Amino acid sequence: MNFLARRKKAATAAKAAGVDGLLVTHLPDVRYLSGFTGSNAALALAGGRAVLFTDGRYTAQAKAEAKGMRVVIAPKAAAVAASEWLAEAKVWRCGFDDGNTTVAALKQMRAAVPAKVRRGLFEPVGPLVAKLRWVKDADEIAKIRKAAALGCKLFDGMLEFLEPGLTEMAVAAELEHRARLAGAEGMSFETIVASGERSALPHGRASAAKLPKQGFCTLDFGVVLDGYMSDMTRTVHIGKARGAEREVYDAVLEAQEAAVRKVAPGVAAGDVDEAARSVLRRAKLDKYFSHSTGHGVGLEIHEGPRLAAKQEQKLEAGMVITIEPGVYMPGKFGLRIEDMVLVTSKGGSSQGGEVLTPSVKACLEL
Repeated sequence: MNFLARRKKAATAAKAAGVDGLLVTHLPDVRYLSGFTGSNAALALAGGRAVLFTDGRYTAQAKAEAKGMRVVIAPKAAAVAASEWLAEAKVWRCGFDDGNTTVAALKQMRAAVPAKVRRGLFEPVGPLVAKLRWVKDADEIAKIRKAAALGCKLFDGMLEFLEPGLTEMAVAAELEHRARLAGAEGMSFETIVASGERSALPHGRASAAKLPKQGFCTLDFGVVLDGYMSDMTRTVHIGKARGAEREVYDAVLEAQEAAVRKVAPGVAAGDVDEAARSVLRRAKLDKYFSHSTGHGVGLEIHEGPRLAAKQEQKLEAGMVITIEPGVYMPGKFGLRIEDMVLVTSKGGSSQGGEVLTPSVKACLEL
């Protein structure tokens, strides 16, 4: 991965934001700009220089991963040491991500620099680096593609495992065990398994409830490979689906596929959301769709852009997003269908992007 090119982009974005230095403390951003994967770090950028600050646990790891930059093993908090360096480097306005910096951390950063520069040194610039991460480069897309493919393989394998009487926790445990054996570093988030009436919970954590003899079972999960995450949801039916259940399933599938077809460079994120929502509105099910249609995925499970009503952000080639409409009817049932979609420069022949999670989406009766 070309970390130097990424740091140059970050420096250009910082200059456009009116600052001459950048203090990066959000660990996914640090990893994106340096390659360092440790749990404690701060990255200072100023005057074409990049310095990574961490602690003694990562002496060898930081030098091996953060190549092409100076590494400082600090005896104090990494952000404090980085703040001191920035002041010594004569940075007058240093940008920082105020959305990922606590009040206490900012207080420590300010206390670490001389009083004469303290008042004007730190300038909030928002998720400046995180926004650079929205558009993935070829290396990132390759990693995400592998994670998505593993997710599909795991789902396909679980179809033979699912049966009435298994607890949701047992299903989640089996899925996560298989993921680890297949090489996953971990799960992207706590695996969701929601069955029967609990399928009406949009984010129903796996519980001691047993899979029913007849009813929906939603699996929402993702795996991490080389730091990059996947995210997919499939809902299957245990036993034969009733007429009303199949009608709702077909409506959600139609909504999901309509939104996928809408994906293309230059399309507003809100228009993708509306493509899904309008289908459910026609089916008089929109009141049961209680969340946004999707989000970006990469080093974090939830990145920009957000695909929700009235979101004006335009999609760009290289973005990886989820499309995940659902219907949740309390006391009855619910379901969600989710794909990861790569926004391509030309779009697809029948879809507006490349679906990275092509596992079957038809209503499966197990």
